[in-house]
Amino acid sequence: VEVQEISPELAESFRLPDTRGALIAGIMRGSPADKAGIRPGDVLLAVEGKPVKDAQVMLDVIAALTPGQTAKFKVRREGKELELTGTIGKRPKPPRE
Repeated sequence: VEVQEISPELAESFRLPDTRGALIAGIMRGSPADKAGIRPGDVLLAVEGKPVKDAQVMLDVIAALTPGQTAKFKVRREGKELELTGTIGKRPKPPRE
């Protein structure tokens, strides 16, 4: 998952009510996030009921979960809040340079 901080300018261009959450910028096809139904352009608002105020909080909350665990995700998509369920995967190792 690629995430982006929501700046006031980004919130305005996406017609978001505020800068809370983490903007999903990209999803790897076939990944746990893809299978859960999370899409680029979604704003992740909560994971397992824990509010996501920004991208760093999202990463911290997800990192605290166990791979293989089922989790609920609250997202805002096209002005509507949706509840999605997915399985937490292992974070891929970054490629070596």
